[in-house]
Amino acid sequence: YLLNSVVYSGLIAFLQTLFCAMAGYAFARLRFPGRDAVFGVLIAALMVPPIFTVLPNFVLVKNLGWLNTFAGMVAPSVLMTPFAVFFLRQFFLSIPREVEEAAVLDGVGAWGVFWRVVMPMSRGPLLTIGLTTAVWAWKDYLWPLLTGREEEMRVLTVALGIFQQQSPNTQPDWTGLMAGSTLSVLPVLVILILLGRRLVESLNFTGIK
Repeated sequence: YLLNSVVYSGLIAFLQTLFCAMAGYAFARLRFPGRDAVFGVLIAALMVPPIFTVLPNFVLVKNLGWLNTFAGMVAPSVLMTPFAVFFLRQFFLSIPREVEEAAVLDGVGAWGVFWRVVMPMSRGPLLTIGLTTAVWAWKDYLWPLLTGREEEMRVLTVALGIFQQQSPNTQPDWTGLMAGSTLSVLPVLVILILLGRRLVESLNFTGIK
């Protein structure tokens, strides 16, 4: 269960951060028809409660035959979230264009500028988005419960809920339940202890050295 939680949260954090960075850079630097309108629609999605998308996402995953697979568990969150795109776009706008223009003069193409210049300069914000996404996925319960009910696909949060319900007529095994709960908290606590200061510093980083 612990390994499933690590894989689930790690896949979502990596893929979502990657796609959000690409979308944020496109909205910040590229010029194409309807860019501002598309960005406005994307930001408007922040007003849609996530619970409204659970049913259509479940129907789509079921029709694709992805129930009880990591593909089905990760699919609805893999591309991007409006907040992450907005956050990274604002940071990309703060990067001086002169840096990218200098790279272009050196013969670097558009993809090269993004991967070799912009991404290394954005390590702090990318780390922030990646860790917050991983923590959100780590504590997620409803979606893994709906799409990963088979025992081999259960994440730790779902396993703890099922463990608590296994003895409805008797008192739960509080010792085992607390041990599992502690195990679910420890990875997040270690991340915050080791990288908490880096996260705070990354939110204040708006220039280059």
